[in-house]
Amino acid sequence: MSHVTSSMSPLRNLTIRSFSEGLRSREFSALEVAQACFKEIKSRNKELGAFLSLNEEEAIRRAEEVDLALAEGKPLSPLAGIPLAIKDIILIQGQPATGGSKILEKYVASYDATAIKKLKGQGALFVGKTNLDEFAMGGSNENSGFYPARNPWDPTRVPGGSSGGSAVAVAAGMALGALGSDTGGSIRQPAAMCGVVGLKPTYGAVSRHGIMPMAASLNQIGPLAKTAEDTALLFDTIRGRDPYDANSTDESTEVTEFRPEYLKKLTIGLPKEYFVGDGLDETVEAQTLEAIDRLKTLGFSFKEVSLPHTKYALACYYIVMPAEVSADTARYDGIRYSDRRQATGDRTTLSDIYFRTRGHGFGPEVKRRIILGTFVLSSGYYDAYYTKAQKVRALVRQDFIEAFKEVDVILAPVSPVLPFKIGERVDDPLSMYLADIFTVSINLAGLPGLSMPVRNLSERRYSPENLPVGFQLIGKPFRETDILGIGRLYEKEGG
Repeated sequence: MSHVTSSMSPLRNLTIRSFSEGLRSREFSALEVAQACFKEIKSRNKELGAFLSLNEEEAIRRAEEVDLALAEGKPLSPLAGIPLAIKDIILIQGQPATGGSKILEKYVASYDATAIKKLKGQGALFVGKTNLDEFAMGGSNENSGFYPARNPWDPTRVPGGSSGGSAVAVAAGMALGALGSDTGGSIRQPAAMCGVVGLKPTYGAVSRHGIMPMAASLNQIGPLAKTAEDTALLFDTIRGRDPYDANSTDESTEVTEFRPEYLKKLTIGLPKEYFVGDGLDETVEAQTLEAIDRLKTLGFSFKEVSLPHTKYALACYYIVMPAEVSADTARYDGIRYSDRRQATGDRTTLSDIYFRTRGHGFGPEVKRRIILGTFVLSSGYYDAYYTKAQKVRALVRQDFIEAFKEVDVILAPVSPVLPFKIGERVDDPLSMYLADIFTVSINLAGLPGLSMPVRNLSERRYSPENLPVGFQLIGKPFRETDILGIGRLYEKEGG
């Protein structure tokens, strides 16, 4: 058996599919690949900040179990031995679960999230927990309570957020796939900025049991990987109804089957509201148009559609989301999840405990969103803000319903800007929020969205600044099979 470093050079180009094939043909062992991942993590994590904690002992043990099963001729699933990185907002029993926050710095999960259980059942292993904006509140990964993650293509720039660490881990070859969460673009934006594939599933397609809630009506667990094919495999494993999540369902169809003839009959819509205005970077626009041209050469037909309430979506999102944040973060009160002795000091009243724990434990962005959410839910402002935002949300959803009467899939940019410099927007929250302008509508409407790199990892010729650009495929509810299929066709024949 050849050594892993010689049989898979470089590690960053190894996909889940090629790993599965190489493992079965004895090109390398699961143990060798796991060790190579940890070597890469230890070599580059100080520079890139992708991981908050490692799970090396258990991962090595599981890799050895996979190799033993293979040697004994036992059947293996396509995910057996796959090294995955998990956003540190998703629980793995016995592993740290900080949510990227100092308030949970010492917390260890007591159970597995449903998505983790399903992946464990297929023999996947978890190399560690990845960095994120605190409690997934941010779009750059600079709001981590510990240290920022950095873009592997240019470490002076952000990787996107909030699932920045997961995207970095995949792009830098520290893992073959990852899980993140998407509340307003938190899988798709870092995937686009790091040059990997990221899927935000339909609301309800994947159980949220075992994820630290940020905004329960918006967020979903989803996969990141190097290819759409790998992403489909991960999604097919974690999707489905779960009795622990009343909103979960089995409606999503099987996504691993690849039918090019069917896919090329689909009509792709281009929302005119997404390609106008001054906020779209010239390079992002040019490369999105390049992706459209490549899809046209594959035989896809396009049609302009209108999503007229797009201009209200960002404002709507930044009312609905903070309102839910203010309720969901109430559990971090210093009683259940913190060291009370450290939190209380000489103070003994309940309000003192709250003040000290939340005042010192939460970062500025979390505090900002709690304050905003508490305000819009307060007496005298609830109807003026929150109720009105929910009405706008219904209009945004109706826009998509009308558009999908004319087309099967919608294509749009992911981020209006290229990865920006670390620190560039920290003091200007509004400019940071504006980077979500193309992603939040999908969460408000509960639709699936797939971020695809315009140019795949092997091409190495991105924008003039050598930075990745992603485009977004938006599907009908529970039609992940359409957007993942188009993504696979694009990377196979056009990408």
